[in-house]
Amino acid sequence: MTAMGGDGRKPCCMPATQESRGPSAAQGGAASDPGAGAQIDSAAAPAAAGSGNRLDDGLAWIPAQRFLMGSSDRDGFPDDGEGPPRLVSLDSFRIAPTAVTNSQFSDFVRDARYITDAERLGASFVFQGQLLADGASLPRPRGLPWWRVVEGASWQRPEGPGSHIHERPDHPVVHISWFDAQAYCAWSGRRLPTEAEWECAARGGLHGKRYPWGDELVHEGRARCNIWQGVFPDQPAPGWAPGPLHTRSFEPNGYGLYNMAGNVWEWCADAFTPHYHRLTSTHNPVFLQDSGRRAMRGGSFLCHASYCNRYRVGARNGNTPDSAASNSGFRVAG
Repeated sequence: MTAMGGDGRKPCCMPATQESRGPSAAQGGAASDPGAGAQIDSAAAPAAAGSGNRLDDGLAWIPAQRFLMGSSDRDGFPDDGEGPPRLVSLDSFRIAPTAVTNSQFSDFVRDARYITDAERLGASFVFQGQLLADGASLPRPRGLPWWRVVEGASWQRPEGPGSHIHERPDHPVVHISWFDAQAYCAWSGRRLPTEAEWECAARGGLHGKRYPWGDELVHEGRARCNIWQGVFPDQPAPGWAPGPLHTRSFEPNGYGLYNMAGNVWEWCADAFTPHYHRLTSTHNPVFLQDSGRRAMRGGSFLCHASYCNRYRVGARNGNTPDSAASNSGFRVAG
């Protein structure tokens, strides 16, 4: 298993594989078109006046609206194409309140007999601070020395052989590639949210804020999301261990959505381009031209202001669609 770190942008907190493949229809019903499932659901019924957020089959309903998408944050990453900010309009849509859990993904694997990319490759990336044993001799991705290539690491064994998910049914499933997420969507009748839908939902009805709850990262000394605590990457704060938390950790945003900042990276339907805001429509924008990478949003437990603050709502990231790591997951839309 070979790996690469950055691509001219400041390397983020998830490595990328160098392998390239197309989605396989034999892989538990994976979509045959990389863009399949990426269309916005404009048929969602509007809410009654004044009813606010509502749930439909477990998905939160997001009303049709215009919102300011993107960021010109001075602490942002211009090479990611975070801006320029612009007004975007979306039809109503639905999105899951949480990332897909280990329990939910287990149901899919059992029913579809699906094999994830990490399992197929025989290894995945695990953050060094999560290893069960000393990993000094394990391979490291170029430019990201705090990661290790761990044989046998997968969604069922997040930290590698000897670890398991038995006591983590409601934690987000990890070591998930974009292809894996698409296969789950095809099986479940859901889809991945577009970048625009994801950001609109993450903002929770707030306008121009840095985070799903406002502009303050910490409130009265208390964290509001699961990002790196301590000195990155070698000195975690006492009492905090790097790793995903329960999918309903912390307070939900204004739309009832959990962990839209930190915890695990979440795949989106779009292909990734740093020119996203210049190439897509202002109405139901989506970018599906093949770029070799797919969009990810939200950051993870490894993000820290000193290195990667891509847990901001307007921040963007992308990775190769077969990449998987101990901080990569997804949530579904409908």
